[in-house]
Amino acid sequence: MEPAQISAVVLTIVNTSRIIQQYVQYLQNQVRQRQQRDYYTDEDMNTDFPRSMVCDDWEIMVALGLVYAVERRFWAQETSTDWWDCIVLQVWDDSQWLRNFRMGRATFMDLCDLLSPALKCKDTKMRVAFTVEKQVAIALWKLAMPNSYRSVGNQFGVGKSAVGAAVLQAANAIIDQLLSRAVTLGNVQTIVDGFNALGFPNYSEAIDGTHIPILAQEHRGGQYIKLKEYFSMVLQALMDRINRHQHGMAGKGA
Repeated sequence: MEPAQISAVVLTIVNTSRIIQQYVQYLQNQVRQRQQRDYYTDEDMNTDFPRSMVCDDWEIMVALGLVYAVERRFWAQETSTDWWDCIVLQVWDDSQWLRNFRMGRATFMDLCDLLSPALKCKDTKMRVAFTVEKQVAIALWKLAMPNSYRSVGNQFGVGKSAVGAAVLQAANAIIDQLLSRAVTLGNVQTIVDGFNALGFPNYSEAIDGTHIPILAQEHRGGQYIKLKEYFSMVLQALMDRINRHQHGMAGKGA
């Protein structure tokens, strides 16, 4: 654009903003004067004006006819999802899936089908939603690898905040959809008969626990100290005769 055209556009914007500001002040003064007049004429009358009597910003703009809608733009950092889309989904075999995601491809897809009702999202005008498979893969990768959110995001071509959201959403979906189905006491009599066949009569479960060392917070370290003088969290598990989880609990150190 020519300098003269640029100057004209700037002046138009400034003048329009000034007109809008003056018009808003005028409306506010009118409402204030009307409230004061009604208050003194009839104190018992309700002086609260409904929302419909006050003009919104868009109504002011339409009334003036000087401000026009401008197409909004948004931006995002350029990333690449080729590793996930072209390598993992199309090239990796079951051994690579097992080493990296701790499960085979078929098991992974079954898990995604079970979690789909809780994780499936709709596309928006701003961006395409993550697939269920990608959300679950991000969560499993973060839980399986000692990587930062940024490194996981770079691996999958997403932002680090998206990684954190995917981990939380997948974890909550697993708890809501699968916990009651996978971790259950089952048929007690069948379990007792199984232990009896192994030489342990009248047993229904086997319980054990372990202490996981942690770096405790300074102001709450006393809640995680134990007899061996290091900070830890207790993981307790209840198993049946074939090492299948029946119940689990994680808590503070004892």
